[in-house]
Amino acid sequence: ALIERDLDLLAPMAREKLVQVFVSVNSLDNHLAAKLEPRASAPHRRLQAVRALTEAGVPTGVLVAPIIPALNDRDMEAVLERAAEAGANMAGYTVLRLPWELKVLFCEWLCIHVPQRAEHVMSLIRQMNGGRDYDSDFRTRMRGQGPFAELLRRRFEVACRKHAFARARTLQLDRSRFTPPRKHPPQGELF
Repeated sequence: ALIERDLDLLAPMAREKLVQVFVSVNSLDNHLAAKLEPRASAPHRRLQAVRALTEAGVPTGVLVAPIIPALNDRDMEAVLERAAEAGANMAGYTVLRLPWELKVLFCEWLCIHVPQRAEHVMSLIRQMNGGRDYDSDFRTRMRGQGPFAELLRRRFEVACRKHAFARARTLQLDRSRFTPPRKHPPQGELF
């Protein structure tokens, strides 16, 4: 994974509590991962990156993302287990979101790669989005709602407890050196 090339920058920043890293792993199935993200690093390479980052002292977590019901959700616990073995100490997850034209692209992808499951996958996605293909509500868009979303949440919590993962936001980074960019006045600054 390309992030490893930045270890010489990330490690000193980590010592100063200025950085943490999350690596997304959506499946341990190389075949499925290659179909979902054809140009991305393979799952084993991402986990090697997690190990390299943690060995360099960089606080590293894993994001099981995106979770696609009836396609890769079965891998959640295994991804968390392997990430813990690689040294990750934080975890999070998100469910698949299909805003705007992504729904059409994803439905086409399903029909090409898993036609026998396409209807079932979309049915579960709708169940997690209040009957719609996508729900932009800030409170539910990342985790979904309804029975299947609740099942995912519980499975995630059990796996996190089993592997002693912290909540994603438990690390306190030093933000004292960060200054938000100033908004420039419409006419610019004279002095």
